Amino acid sequence: MKYKNASEVLPEKLLKEVQNYASGELLYIPKAEGGRSAWGAGSGARAYYAARNEEIRYRHWKEELTAAELAKAYGLSEESIRRILYQ
Repeated sequence: MKYKNASEVLPEKLLKEVQNYASGELLYIPKAEGGRSAWGAGSGARAYYAARNEEIRYRHWKEELTAAELAKAYGLSEESIRRILYQ
């Protein structure tokens, strides 16, 4: 996260008001309600894991691989593979 100087972002009147409460302090200002992204949406992790899980399901049914074989191939636990298969 990149820091911004409040004097470059806030109007002068609001800046003076904030300085009354937290002059010289670092503040975190959270996003407004509804402005939050879903997990992995920005980094592409959600899409990556969805594609990986589809590939695991496909290989399981097409190649008839066991959970142990898939776990070894993907570096996951057998429990994780079962969870993916039963989704």
